[in-house]
Amino acid sequence: MNLTNQSYVIFIGTKNFVERSFRDEKGWVKVSARGRTFRATAEQVLNHVLPAVAGIKPGVTITVERNDT
Repeated sequence: MNLTNQSYVIFIGTKNFVERSFRDEKGWVKVSARGRTFRATAEQVLNHVLPAVAGIKPGVTITVERNDT
């Protein structure tokens, strides 16, 4: 079982949009709700995830899915 960062996709969203972040061979990638892709640092990904996990941003959901491909 592979449990590295490359094995997961993080979905951050509300009832109106969903963004996803995942790691590829070059680093983190963010895909916006409109489908645009952006390179991101690990710190940028955490800056989006942590406030939602802490409950500071009400209505924002975090979902993590395993990606075996």
